[in-house]
Parts: sequence; structure tokens; C-alpha cells
Amino acid sequence: MDGILIVDKPEGLTSHDVVARLRRILKTKRIGHTGTLDPFATGVLVMLVGKATRLAQFLDKDKKEYEAIVRFGFETDTGDGTGSPKSKVQSPKSVSLDEIKSILESFRGEIEQTPPMYSAKKVDGKKLYELARKGIEIERKPVKVTIYEIELIEDQKPKTEELQKNDFGLWTLDFGLKVLCSAGTYVRTLAEDIGRKLEIGAHLSALRRTRAGIFDLSKAVTIEELEKIVSTDELDEVLISMSDALAHLPKITLDETAIKDTQNGKKLKFEDAEFEDNQTIRMLDEAGNLVAIGFYVEERKCIQPRIVMV
Repeated sequence: MDGILIVDKPEGLTSHDVVARLRRILKTKRIGHTGTLDPFATGVLVMLVGKATRLAQFLDKDKKEYEAIVRFGFETDTGDGTGSPKSKVQSPKSVSLDEIKSILESFRGEIEQTPPMYSAKKVDGKKLYELARKGIEIERKPVKVTIYEIELIEDQKPKTEELQKNDFGLWTLDFGLKVLCSAGTYVRTLAEDIGRKLEIGAHLSALRRTRAGIFDLSKAVTIEELEKIVSTDELDEVLISMSDALAHLPKITLDETAIKDTQNGKKLKFEDAEFEDNQTIRMLDEAGNLVAIGFYVEERKCIQPRIVMV
């Protein structure tokens, strides 16, 4: 039982909670994931099962896609709806769609973000959210991220463009956004920065990850669905093979002799190979199963096995 599962994480569970659930359902301890989702967020969580836990560094996870609800009107101490308001609109004003679209345009491309205190990012070995829960705020260095696409979700635009007063007496207005961004982007920080440009404050009201690298919701199963799938012995229907999960990498097919040499860690000569120096290569058997991950050494015209799977 080795491969990749795409889980549709429900709201309220941490990524660690999902790992614990899958260990129980699949009856194995060898489970990991390629990137956390906050408890309030839902959507794509890429889970690695069995030997696939060794592949995390090679998976295509450079781009993430999200659907977010940004609530304009005030910021919270966590940057999302789980926190307490820390500011509110002093002079409520209306917000037009044109204003929103103009602001969004300014966030496309490479931008700098300051990581939020309520995040799993480590500084001097300590997770920021652990410090934040103790009321400690430290200086964070801005990081560069890329926003490839950002646009309004048409069916999630408010019926009126006037700010509305909520139950707490604060003025709010919700807009749905679709964001395609580089790994490491904090969507809650993006929401706050958009609100600050509009001078009305904002926080993330809801977040759903719809894609992580090549994996999207079309391949995802809920935890409840997975339990039924395992009980009917149909796990192979949803378990993505290690080779397929690395489909973005070039491949070579090995004969029996080459497989044995690979298992022994020997370099394989490929005089006519058209790979780039140090390029990562999928090394497969004739049935298409992943035998190893190797790297091409141009100077010696060979592939050096780095991680052997069998």
C-alpha cells in the first residue's frame, strides 16, 4: 500500500488530525502530507502513504489554488474568522466592484508578504502560532511570493456594494476570490493587505484549497468516503501510484539487469540521454512501477540512483 491520496479536508480538523485518522483507517503508521491546511480551511490535502512518504521533495507543489471569502470591514488578531476583531471601520463607506478589481490588479505578479503570527512558520526553532498564543509578537522578515491569478468569483459577489452592519455592530462586506499562487503564499495576509489598500480592513472568512500542484479536488475523497472505500477493498481506485504522482518528471524504463544495478546503487550509463545536468529522473520497471529516483550526471553521461523504492 504505497501511493498518494488526495483528501478533501473538512473544516475543524488540523492536518495532523487527518494523518491520525488515515493511520487508523489504513492501519499503517507510514503516512505524511506535503503541506498543512489551517483548521478552519477545507480542501486538497496531499497525503503520502507507505514508501511514498519518501517522495515529498519531488512532488509538483509549486502552485496552489484557493477559493476564499474575504470579509471587508475589520481585521482580526488571527487574520481569519476564528479571531477577535482588532480594528473596525471608523467612517463606513461603500465599496464598488471597480475599486475591488483595481486593487486586485495591483497584487498580480511577484509581491512581498510578512508571514502572519498565526502560522506554522518557524523562527529560531519556534512556530509563530505558539508565540502568538502566548501574546508574543516578534519581527518577521517579508518573503517574496507570486500571485499568478487573482479574480472575483462571479457567483460570490455581494448583492449590494454597500457595507452592511453585522451582529457585532461592525460594518462588513464579503467578496469571493479565486487565487492561484506560489507555494508559501499566505492567503490571510493577502486578504489583510487588500483591505489595507482599500482602507477598510479585511480578514479571511473562509478558505478552500482547490489545487496543490497537479492534484485537485476532482481526485479528492472525504474521510468518510475513504472509510467506505477501504471497507470494500477498493483503495486502488483512489490511490495514485508513485509513478503517476511524479508524472511531471522525465522517465527511463529499466530492464531486469538495470533494475538490479539500481537496487545496488550503481550508476547507469546513458550515452544518448537528453537530460539536463542534475535533472531528476523517474526510473521505472517495464510495468511502469517506480523503481527509484535518480539524477542525471552530464559529465559522466549517467544516472545516479538517489532514492531506491524497491
